[in-house]
Amino acid sequence: MYKEYFRLKELPFSIAPDPRYLYMSEQHREALAHLVYGINSDGCFVLLTGEVGTGKTTVSRCLLEKIPENTDLAFILNPKLSAGELLATICDELGVQYPEGASGKVFVDMINDYLLDANARGRKTILIMEEAQNLSPDVLEQVRLLTNLETNQRKLLQMIMIGQPELREILSRPELRQLAQRITARFHLGPLSEKEVAAYVAHRLLVAGTHSALFPPSTIKKLYRLSNGIPRLINLLCDRALLGAYVEGLEKVNRSTLFKAAREVLGEADHYMRPAKRLKWLLAGLMFVGCVVAPAVIYYNYQGQPKTVIAPEPVHQAIIARPKIEGPLLSRLVWPADQPIDQSKEMALESLLKQWGVIYKPDNGDACQQVQAQGLSCLEAQGSLSDLLNLNRPAVLKIADNQGSEFYGTLTAIQDQTATIQLGTALRTVDVKEIEQRWSGGYTILWRMPPGYKSPLRPGEKSKMVQWLDKTLSLTQGRSLKAREKRIYDDTLVREVKIFQLDKGLVPNGVVGPETIIHLNAELSKAEPLLINRKEEN
Repeated sequence: MYKEYFRLKELPFSIAPDPRYLYMSEQHREALAHLVYGINSDGCFVLLTGEVGTGKTTVSRCLLEKIPENTDLAFILNPKLSAGELLATICDELGVQYPEGASGKVFVDMINDYLLDANARGRKTILIMEEAQNLSPDVLEQVRLLTNLETNQRKLLQMIMIGQPELREILSRPELRQLAQRITARFHLGPLSEKEVAAYVAHRLLVAGTHSALFPPSTIKKLYRLSNGIPRLINLLCDRALLGAYVEGLEKVNRSTLFKAAREVLGEADHYMRPAKRLKWLLAGLMFVGCVVAPAVIYYNYQGQPKTVIAPEPVHQAIIARPKIEGPLLSRLVWPADQPIDQSKEMALESLLKQWGVIYKPDNGDACQQVQAQGLSCLEAQGSLSDLLNLNRPAVLKIADNQGSEFYGTLTAIQDQTATIQLGTALRTVDVKEIEQRWSGGYTILWRMPPGYKSPLRPGEKSKMVQWLDKTLSLTQGRSLKAREKRIYDDTLVREVKIFQLDKGLVPNGVVGPETIIHLNAELSKAEPLLINRKEEN
C-alpha cells in the first residue's frame, strides 16, 4: 500500500469524518463558532448547511469535542422518518423507555418528563439531525412543537440541524416561518479557495505523518479545478492519485497521474481538463439558442456519459431539476384495497425471493434463513436511492402513502424515471420521485455468498474465500492467475480490492463485505436479477 511507500502513519485522505483531519479554513472556523455559540446559549435552534462534501459532518464531529460534560446527546442520522418514528428515535437515543404502540402525545410527555428531570439535575440535552433536507413537513412541524418544551427560564431541548442547501429553501416556506424564526444561529459552508486547497492537502498529509510536498504547486492548481474546492472530491482524487503514484514508482503526484485519477473517480470525460473554457462556450451557446427555442443543456455525469436537460428555467436549476409527476402515476403507490396490508412484508419478501428463483415457504421460518440453503444472504441496510441503484438489485422497501399507512413493496425494475414495484399481488408502475418521497430509506436485498464466506474479509486475515477473491479479481482485470494458492488477504490483494471499490463508487477501505461482493458477483454472473438492465439502457 502507498501508506508505507510514502512513509505515512495512516491514510491521509479517508472520507471518514475524523475531527483530527479537519482543516480549519476561515469559514470552517466560523461554522464551528456558530455551533459552539448555539449550544452554549439559551437559544433552541442552530442551522448548518452546505453543499455535498464540504465538511458539514466533520465540523459537527469536531463540535462533539467541545460539548460540555453535563450534556446529553441524541443523534438522528436517518431523517426519512415519520413524526412518530422521530419521537421514538429520540427516546431511544436518550434511553427513555416507552410502551409499545405509544401515541405521539405519550412520546412527547415522556420526552418532556425526561428533559425536566435533566434540567433539574443541571444537564443540557441536544438533538443533532443530519441530512435534515430530507425531513418531511409533518416531521418539521413535530420538530417545531418540540421547541415549545421549556421552563420559565430556558428551552429544555436544543437542536442542531445539518443539511444541504435546499434545507434553507425548505425553511423559507411561509408555512414553516414559525420554525425558521426560532433559528438563533445559522451558517452556510461553501467550497475551498485554491489557496485553501493547498493548505488543506498539506494539513492532512501532516496529520498523517509527513512533511513532504507530495502534491507540487502545479498539481494543486489542477486539483482545485478538478474538485471545484469540494473537500470530499479532494480526498477521493488525492487518495487515488497517491495510489497511482505508488503504482508508477513516483516520489510525488504529477499532473498526468492526477488526471488519470480524475478519470477513474469522476469519469472518462475530457471536459474536466478545461472547465472554465467549456463554461464560457456553454453560456454563449445558451444565450444564442435561448433566443429561438427553450435552451438544452448538455452536461456530463460522473460516469462521463452525456445527458441532456431541456431548460426553460435558469441553467443551474435545470441541471438539478427532476421531472414532474403527472397523470395517474401519483395515485399508484397505494396498497391494494382487496389485500391484507398486515401481510405486506411477507408478500414483499416472497416476491423478492421469487426474483432469485427461490420459493418462499411461510411455515419454514424467516425468509432470510431460508435463502441460505441456496447460497444467498440478506443485506438489510439504510441508504438513499443512489445507494440502491449502485448495488443494482431488487429490494424490499417500506413505503408510506398519503394517508400515513405503511406497507412493504418489492422494487423490481427502474427504467429512465419510471419504477416497477410489486405491492402484494399487484404490479404497479410509478414515478421514481414518488418512490423517493414515500420510502423510509430502509431496504432488504439478496446477495450471493462466495465459497467460505462467514464474515467480511479484512486485510491480513486467513480465509478460504481469499482464493475466490483472487480469482474473481483476476477475471475482472484480465490478468493471469498464475496458479497461486493464496490463503492470506495480503497487501497486494488489498490494493487491487481498493482500486475495484473506488471504481464501483464504494468506500475504498479494503474490507470485502456484502456490497463489494455484490459488485464482484456482477462482474462474474449475468443471471442475477437487476434493477436496471444495462444492456437495455445502452
